[in-house]
Amino acid sequence: MSINSITFKIMTTKIISWLFGIVFFAIGLVNLFWGDDSLFGAFKEKTGFTITNTVKIVLAIFILWATLGVGELFDKTDLMLNDFKS
Repeated sequence: MSINSITFKIMTTKIISWLFGIVFFAIGLVNLFWGDDSLFGAFKEKTGFTITNTVKIVLAIFILWATLGVGELFDKTDLMLNDFKS
C-alpha cells in the first residue's frame, strides 16, 4: 500500500465518521424539540409489552456508570486539558 492510499483510506474513514456524527446529532436535536411520535404506543398496543420504570432506571444507571467509570471520562478529560495547555 502506498502512502496516498493509506491517506485516502484514513480521510474517507474520518469523513464517514463525521457524517454519521452530524446525522445522529441532527436526529437527536430534532427529537429533543419535536419528539412527538404519532406511533409512540404502537409497539405496546400490538405486543402488550412495556419496559418497567425499574428496568429503565437500572439501564440509566448502567449507562451513566459505563460513561463515567468504565470509560474513564475524567481521566480522558484531564488528558485533553493537559494537551491543550502544552
